Amino acid sequence: MKAAIVREIGISPVYGEFEEPTAAAGEVRVEVAASSLSNLTRGRASGAHYSFAAKPPFIPGVDGVGRVDTGERIYFFMPRAPFGGMAERTVVKSDHTVPIPDALDDATAAALPNAGMASWIALVERAKFVVGETVLVNGATGIPGRLAVQIAKHLGAKRVIATGRNTMALAELATVGADATIPLTGDWDADQKAFEQHFAAGVDVVLDFLWGQSARHLLGAAANTGQGEVPLRFVHIGGASGPEISLPGSVLRSSAIQLMGSGLGSVAIERILVSIRELLAAAVPAGLQIATLVLALEEVERGWSDTASMQRIVFRMN
Repeated sequence: MKAAIVREIGISPVYGEFEEPTAAAGEVRVEVAASSLSNLTRGRASGAHYSFAAKPPFIPGVDGVGRVDTGERIYFFMPRAPFGGMAERTVVKSDHTVPIPDALDDATAAALPNAGMASWIALVERAKFVVGETVLVNGATGIPGRLAVQIAKHLGAKRVIATGRNTMALAELATVGADATIPLTGDWDADQKAFEQHFAAGVDVVLDFLWGQSARHLLGAAANTGQGEVPLRFVHIGGASGPEISLPGSVLRSSAIQLMGSGLGSVAIERILVSIRELLAAAVPAGLQIATLVLALEEVERGWSDTASMQRIVFRMN
């Protein structure tokens, strides 16, 4: 069968022939229609992500959309290595599949779960979000952050505050639900003062896609404003600005900040799949928007090299 194949760690996948998968007990074979290129897929394929240790050759792709032998159209998550989503066929545990609403097209159904579940799981499973709360999305101008604004609003946030470096993209977030925006200027003293103004008015949940200096100063701002007297759930989701921060212990000792992470390992797979089912069911009624660039699978090398696109790349199998 045709597939994208990682032949060497650190080298982009190539288009070629790979062995056909055979479903084992408890698995289903999927005729794949589409699979998206997410940061998780990139990280696992490069050997950089903590959740994956397969040896080449293998097929990348943590998820996708396709049909099982009964004809049902499903979303699938975490195929069995060495098989992945970026192939004509794959195999996955039967309970790692979710039915797709008829009104949702293949490209959107493939692109939405990985980008959207980051914030859905962080809000529902980790932060235990309550309708009417205020959510701050740190790093809202990327694909997952933009979806986080929409999802927070859909789930009932009273107010959504968005931060980001790209001022043009930041301004556009008002059209998808952001009530206020904070440009990240890199002048951290000034940025922290801007954070403090919003924390003084009250923030219940922070969804952090950046980590690094912005996270450090958000936590400092929360502790400095008396926000610390009210529990703030700070959920770390991604590290686009760096893997580490230097945080004075006094920030946590002097506040009621609850610092937690959200990712593979922090939430059971079963709960992740529940969240994906809820997300897919909400996509059309909530009007969730995710820009996609659909490429044929044979264009995998072109798509893989595009690391700056503001569209989620989706590979179609035929």
